[in-house]
Amino acid sequence: MDTPAKIAIVTGAGSGIGRATAHALLDAGWAVVLAGRRREMLEQTAALAEPAPGAEPRGAEGAPPPRTLVVPADIRDPAAVAALFGRVKETYRRLDLLFNNAGTSTRGIPFEDLTFEQWSDVVATNLTGSFLCAQHAFRMMKSQDPQGGRIINNGSVSAHVPRRNSAPYASTKHALTGLTRSLSLDGRQYNIACGQIDIGNAATPRNEDTARGRLQATGRVEAEPRMDVRDVAKGVVYMASLSLDANVQFMTVMATKMPYIGRG
Repeated sequence: MDTPAKIAIVTGAGSGIGRATAHALLDAGWAVVLAGRRREMLEQTAALAEPAPGAEPRGAEGAPPPRTLVVPADIRDPAAVAALFGRVKETYRRLDLLFNNAGTSTRGIPFEDLTFEQWSDVVATNLTGSFLCAQHAFRMMKSQDPQGGRIINNGSVSAHVPRRNSAPYASTKHALTGLTRSLSLDGRQYNIACGQIDIGNAATPRNEDTARGRLQATGRVEAEPRMDVRDVAKGVVYMASLSLDANVQFMTVMATKMPYIGRG
């Protein structure tokens, strides 16, 4: 039997950082499960992927499963997450990497104007969704043979310092750091490594307003430099490429000239 390719799940794979990372992992020879809420965007990610050399994983009947697998899933829904990981186990029999990337924000709503629903949606997506995916990944990685795998959480530089009017997003990203540390500790005995990539100003469609102007700590609205999203993807692929004897616990990848250092 051929050596299986490594298997990754990327959440939020329909656009932006998720799409760029899925493509970079495919280029590096991984098989990638594309998860997200919008099927058409996931299928576009798969269609845009360049074929890459590498060993094909084999399915239970010996036929090679696809190098990309589109699985629409709302990570806020425990049943949808369970179905996602069930498809992965059925198709590939194992999991080597989870990139917990999917996230959302309220984008500039003053703290006093936030509704309970807006707060709850950000918490459900960024924190609870990441927990649900990580828990299913942890269970698979613990029980599979060979044992182990890697979980990478998308923390954002907001895991360290907030922007103005971003309490739900900053709170959940700070909480993700606690999840990352807990998974790192609890996963040690099972060869499960967990790290966090903190990203600042990647040039994605969701971040276009940053190039036009964002509210600064001073109260001024100023445009901010952005970086190529492919540079973020390279960081994730590097973290994923390490043996399970090594771990990047935290990596910050940011636009060099963004007003992050000294923000606030």
